[in-house]
Amino acid sequence: MPEGPTGSPATDFSVALLRAFVRHGVRHLVLSPGSRSQALALVAAELERLGELQLHVRVDERGAGFLALGLAVESGAPTLVATTSGTAVANLHPAVLEAHHSGVPLVLLTADRPEELRGIRSNQTTAQPGIFGAATRLSVDVPAPSDDDDAASAVSLAGLAMQAATGAADRDPGPVQLNLAFREPLSAHVRLEPAAAAPAETPAVDLPEDGVLSSLTLEPGPRTVVVAGAGAGEDAEELARAAGWPLLAEVTSGARFGPNLIAGYRELLQEPDWGGRIERVVVFGHPTLSREVPALIQRADVETIVVSPAGLEWYNPGHAAQQFARAVSASPASVAEAGSREAREWLGRWVVAGRQLRDALDASEQPPDVEAARSKDYRVRGGFAKAELAALRTPVTRGMLVDQVWRASWPHDRLVFGASRLIREADRRVPGKKMRVHANRGLAGIDGTVATALGIALASQGGDDPASTGVTRLLLGDLALLHDAGSLLLPAGEERPRLQVIVGNDGGGTIFDSLEVAGTAPAAAMDRVLFTPQAVDLAALAAAYGWEYTRAATRSELERALTAPHPGLSIVEVPLARD
Repeated sequence: MPEGPTGSPATDFSVALLRAFVRHGVRHLVLSPGSRSQALALVAAELERLGELQLHVRVDERGAGFLALGLAVESGAPTLVATTSGTAVANLHPAVLEAHHSGVPLVLLTADRPEELRGIRSNQTTAQPGIFGAATRLSVDVPAPSDDDDAASAVSLAGLAMQAATGAADRDPGPVQLNLAFREPLSAHVRLEPAAAAPAETPAVDLPEDGVLSSLTLEPGPRTVVVAGAGAGEDAEELARAAGWPLLAEVTSGARFGPNLIAGYRELLQEPDWGGRIERVVVFGHPTLSREVPALIQRADVETIVVSPAGLEWYNPGHAAQQFARAVSASPASVAEAGSREAREWLGRWVVAGRQLRDALDASEQPPDVEAARSKDYRVRGGFAKAELAALRTPVTRGMLVDQVWRASWPHDRLVFGASRLIREADRRVPGKKMRVHANRGLAGIDGTVATALGIALASQGGDDPASTGVTRLLLGDLALLHDAGSLLLPAGEERPRLQVIVGNDGGGTIFDSLEVAGTAPAAAMDRVLFTPQAVDLAALAAAYGWEYTRAATRSELERALTAPHPGLSIVEVPLARD
């Protein structure tokens, strides 16, 4: 704390508030500059000087919100976002909605005018309290501080915000808004001393209980599959392995590994011999990448159990799920049943069929026969050399792209997917690997994808953990990149992590070509209002923002780009056919 009051209640309050958040374990604050929030900004810079807080500055609030989202996803702790008043606050809304639906803890410090300047058409003033509606776990309109007592109240306010953001009273983690009114003088110079160690205060939070089942033990009997959607985590894989049940895990589930993983599950769910025989489904996380999973759950002959550690909103397609639980486990009888002939046959049929589907996908892109290189017949060796050269010169396809990115990424790396055809292609074909994979699947929008990946990269790199030696890769489509092009701008002095942005560029939104209406609507209209063709020079875009650029049109070029990524910020453009 400063020696005494600074002469600016806004500054004194900001010191007390931010230091209280630091005591609660907050380590990151994302700031977009503005006049009304200047006290928060200058105090944050002072706390970074002391090593108590890591500050990230971005000029655009929309990108700042998603950067904070990525930092919170990777670190597991709430991230602070500070903005000035007016439209700056509204620009946080896309990230707030994604955090709400994904259960990501954010604390929004939105600066505002004091009461006497509201409702009189004062500049940069709008109705900010509660602006995010039901998307926040807690929203507090904090009056403008005026004395030391107000600064002291900031400590309990930080505790209240942290409990709500991290999931108090059985609620999902999520965003919290502290709408902070400030009067002039809006800031004063402050020089802080290192803070003495002090325990964080944790006041009680009055939030509603939801009263759902705390746990459920699953008995043997029905033919069961475990479905793992986005954010499911390792619990899904552990249950499937313990009970001997097939595991249908999406690529961003955190459960796409292990001996029970079924490749090609979407195709199998369509088949009567596999999907048609399912009698019970246990769902973890938020499945978003197929139509087959919701269709399965809505079948009248299927019992569905939905598992969520916390939350008030449950995954429930067609309101067809029968049971909801905070946790599930396999009973001793279910574990014993996993070794029976019938259970092994049930799982084995799924595993074999999934591998056959995976092998069929690979068949069209098999590398040349290496044994031919060792032949004593020079003609065979010559044929091998030609085939190898042809393979290296093969244009990149979507399947090849996701396969190569998946193979190039290791557990100490981070892989982020944008909302495009590529994440669905990966979900359809990549094998199991225990690796951190993320995508904004709460609302599955293309907003802020670059910013989210930057946040994940910043939070995962630079520490003593082995993950800090890795690289973060972002695989997305061209429209998703252009939608968040502003996040390519990192102001001078900001940390530049190891981030490789891999852009599958097919000239527009080819995901819309799969819509049923594409077969009947006029092609020109489809192109203009859905495909939205673009011809942006991505090399020039990269140069404008100071990113390294590589074009990888063939298999060999792609392999080089992925195996030797640039040590800083880079964009790899991969041209793709529209089909």
